[in-house]
Amino acid sequence: MLRITRSCAISSDELEWRFTASGGPGGQHANTSNTKAEVRFDIESSPSLGPRQRARLLERLGPVVRATASERRSQHQNRELALERLQTRLAAALHVEAKRFSTKPSRSSKKRRVDEKKRHGDIKRNRRRPSGEE
Repeated sequence: MLRITRSCAISSDELEWRFTASGGPGGQHANTSNTKAEVRFDIESSPSLGPRQRARLLERLGPVVRATASERRSQHQNRELALERLQTRLAAALHVEAKRFSTKPSRSSKKRRVDEKKRHGDIKRNRRRPSGEE
């Protein structure tokens, strides 16, 4: 099971894996082993998702989401990395932003603001050149 959020978990049977040779320079090991890992998840046909989760994922990610990893030398490490990337993408797509409510400043915060302005004005007034009466 791949746990995405507290309310969403995906069975590992729903994940489709593909392994290919990693690109780039390398020695004999790179030419013979399929270390690049790609995991695909079909959102449309997944029985693990609820209707709201499915609709949100389809809107944000499309019908199929995939993640790849080829940074490591071992297939196992790339597999773990690809799974982590898939989990992160799905969790980010399922995240619902909290609704913001507009608020007005409290009476005490208004009073503090005006008092600070008066204090600052007094400081500036004391910097002035003295008047002609001395």
